[in-house]
Amino acid sequence: MSATLTEQSAQERNKELALSMVASWNRWELEGIIKHWAPDIKHFSEDRPVSSEAMIKAMESGLAAFPDLHLDVKSIVAEQDRVCLRITVTASHQGEFQGKAPTGRKVTWYMLEELRFNEAGQVIEHYDVFNYLPMLKELDLVPADVL
Repeated sequence: MSATLTEQSAQERNKELALSMVASWNRWELEGIIKHWAPDIKHFSEDRPVSSEAMIKAMESGLAAFPDLHLDVKSIVAEQDRVCLRITVTASHQGEFQGKAPTGRKVTWYMLEELRFNEAGQVIEHYDVFNYLPMLKELDLVPADVL
């Protein structure tokens, strides 16, 4: 076998790396995620560019508000150098979130992640999209009848 990865083996490696990052989230170890980032990674949240520093701060504040946060990967798809994950997040509201004092309520939200990897297996682009509406309803931050 050649020293280079075939496209299929690179896709499998990238899926494993993405799932390793999810496992780090589920252990509340942010360093286990960040170690997979290339030094020049580009982040996009809801299609807006975000610096690595801002992304780390958002991750830290998320864990402060929801310290038992758990990601459940519902599906994972790899194509070429990209991996997409469809995730359900569950947590307990234990810290301040958007000005709301902790309620102890169990909450749920949904997210999509797309990760683009380089040949060395580092994430060079990260995209995320969140559906926070179920959580916002559960915390009474929006009316329950909002679709």
